[in-house]
Amino acid sequence: MDEHRLALSLMKANLTRICVPVCVRHANEMPAAMKRAAEAADMIELRLDCLEKSELDSIARLLPEHLNQFGVPVILTLRSEDQGGRASSEFQARQRFWASVKKIPDNGLIDLELDLAQKLATEKPDSGVPADWSAVVCSHHDFAGVPANLEEIYERIAATPARILKIAVQAHDATDCLPIFRLLDRAQNEGRELIAIAMGQAGIATRILGPSRGSYLTYASLHAESATAPGQLIAKDLRDIYRIDEIDQQTQIFGLMGRPVGHSISPHIHNAAFRAAGINAVYVPFEVGDAGQFMRRMVRPDSREMNWNLRGLSVTAPHKAAVIRSLDRIEPAAKEIGAVNTIVVQGRELHGYNTDVSGFIAPLRGKFGSLKEARCAIIGAGGGARAALWALRNEAARAELFVRDPTRAKSTAEQFGVDCHLLTNARFEGFDIVVNATPLGTRGLQQDETPAMAEQLRNVRLAYDLVYNPLETRFLREARAAGCETLSGIEMLLAQAVEQFKLWTGREPEVELMRAAALEASMK
Repeated sequence: MDEHRLALSLMKANLTRICVPVCVRHANEMPAAMKRAAEAADMIELRLDCLEKSELDSIARLLPEHLNQFGVPVILTLRSEDQGGRASSEFQARQRFWASVKKIPDNGLIDLELDLAQKLATEKPDSGVPADWSAVVCSHHDFAGVPANLEEIYERIAATPARILKIAVQAHDATDCLPIFRLLDRAQNEGRELIAIAMGQAGIATRILGPSRGSYLTYASLHAESATAPGQLIAKDLRDIYRIDEIDQQTQIFGLMGRPVGHSISPHIHNAAFRAAGINAVYVPFEVGDAGQFMRRMVRPDSREMNWNLRGLSVTAPHKAAVIRSLDRIEPAAKEIGAVNTIVVQGRELHGYNTDVSGFIAPLRGKFGSLKEARCAIIGAGGGARAALWALRNEAARAELFVRDPTRAKSTAEQFGVDCHLLTNARFEGFDIVVNATPLGTRGLQQDETPAMAEQLRNVRLAYDLVYNPLETRFLREARAAGCETLSGIEMLLAQAVEQFKLWTGREPEVELMRAAALEASMK
C-alpha cells in the first residue's frame, strides 16, 4: 500500500473526525492559521477561495510547503460562489487551478464540486484530471433548503469516480435533518463514504450525531467568528460539551425543542450532568418551527421516521402548550397549567411534566422561606407565567397578572382567580415580588428591552427575571437602580433542570457541577 492510501486507511479507522476550515485572505497567513486549526482538529480544510484573487494564481506552487507540516490531513477546497465560496464561479478558472496542482499531498484530499467532477471524469489526463480519484471529495451544496430531488443528486455524485461524497443542505426546521440521516443510512448500506450535513441552527443535530451515524467527518470552526457555513459549532464545544468522540448507536439522546434555541445554555448544563454521572447520553438543541410535525416525524416511537435512541426532551417557547396533544400521559399539574416543559419517552409512550413549577418556586423559598400572603406581580401570560401562578397559588401567595393585552390573558386570569391589569404605565409599589415571565431581555433582538423601568419598580422587595441569558438582563438592571433585590432566571433554569435529570435518569445529579456549567456558559 502506498503512503497516500495508508494515510487514508488510518483516517478511516478514526470514526469521529472534526474538520476545521481555514479561511484567510493572504497566503502568508496560512501557516499560523493552519497550526491553530491543527491543535483542535482531526483534519483541516484549506479554503483557497478565501484568498485574494491576486494570490490564487501563485498559491499552487506554494501549497507543498504548507501541507505536510502539521500532522493532520488537509482537504483543499476552491469553492465556487454558487456553492458558497468566495472565488469566481467561472468553471474554467476552477479547472485551470486544479490542473496547476501537480500533486495531492500524501495525507490530503481535494474537494471538487459536482459539475467539475463530472466534467473532469471525462477529460484527458493533462486537463486537470485528479491522478487518484480516491483522494477526491465530490460535493454539492444547497443554501436555499432541502431540494426535492436530493436522492437524485446523491446518485449523480455517487456516479463520479470520487471516493468520498458530500452533500450539504440548508435546514429551516429540525425535521429537515431527516433526509440527511436517511442519506447516511443509504450510504452505509451501499458501502459509500459520505459527508452529509444540514446547515443552519436547525441542522445542528446532523453535525453532532452525523459521525455516529456514518458521516465521514463533521465540520467545526475554531471560534464563532471563523465559521465558514451557517450552524457550524466550535470544535472545542463538540469535544468538551457534546463529547462527540464518545457518541455511538447506544448513546441516549435528549434535547431541547423550541424556537429560538441558539441562546440556550441547557446543553451545557445537561451534558455536564451526564458526563459527571458517567451516563452515555448527549443533549442536543433542536430548532423547531412546527411542533406537531417534529413530534410525529422525529419523537413519537410509533410514527418517527428515524431509528435513534431518543429518551426525552426539554420543551421551551413557543411549544409548551402545542406538544400536549402529542402526549400519551400528562401529570396533573402540567395538565392544569396547560404547559409541558419536559417529555419522557417511556417504552412506546410519551409522558409530559412541568418542572417549571418546582424550578420557579425553589429560589423564592430560598429567599423568603414562606410565601404565604406574599404579594406577587406576574408580567406575562404564557407558559412560564401560568407555571408561576400555579406555584404561587399552592404557596398561598397573592398574585396579580400584568399584560399588554388583558383580553388575551382573560382566560388565564379567570382560571387562577387573579386580577389582570394593563402593563402600560403600571406601578408595582407595594408588591413583594415582581416576576418577568416574558421573553423581553433575552439575548438577541430583544436583549435591550424590559417589561418595566426603574420608576415602576420602586419600593418592590424582589425582582425575579425568568430570562436566564444574558445573566444580567435590562430588567434586573432597572430593578437594582430602583433599590430592589434581584433574582436571575438562571436559578429557575438550574432548579427545573435538576428535576428533568431526575425524571430522565432516576438519579440525583451533581447540582453544583450543573451550576458551575450554567454560570460558565452564561459568561460567554
